[in-house]
Amino acid sequence: MASRKDNAATFVAVLLHSSTNTHFMHLQTTSYARHVALNDYYDRIVELADKWAEAYQGCYEVIDKYPSDFHLARDPVAYIEKIKQFVDTIRKVLPDETQLQNIVDEIAELIDSTLYKLKTFK
Repeated sequence: MASRKDNAATFVAVLLHSSTNTHFMHLQTTSYARHVALNDYYDRIVELADKWAEAYQGCYEVIDKYPSDFHLARDPVAYIEKIKQFVDTIRKVLPDETQLQNIVDEIAELIDSTLYKLKTFK
């Protein structure tokens, strides 16, 4: 079983990588609606990941080691759905302080609203 710090590092790394992936997809799409939806996601997810990491580090310890793997994604809807599943799963093993879980809720809201935009406005 992964340690609390390892789970925190994985959570932050996946979110920050999701910004890079969605930025690439934003640049490659020919759909204006997807271009805008992905732009909103990659702008906001970095701020939320940073906010969560700093709050975590204020409660516990500095995250000094992050996973080094990176997976390039191609399909925006499928990718954001995977990020949604990841957040839904990992939040169960993240610290349960309300301030940290509230930020996870903000992340989940961003994911859900991005999925709505990507699926509805093609």
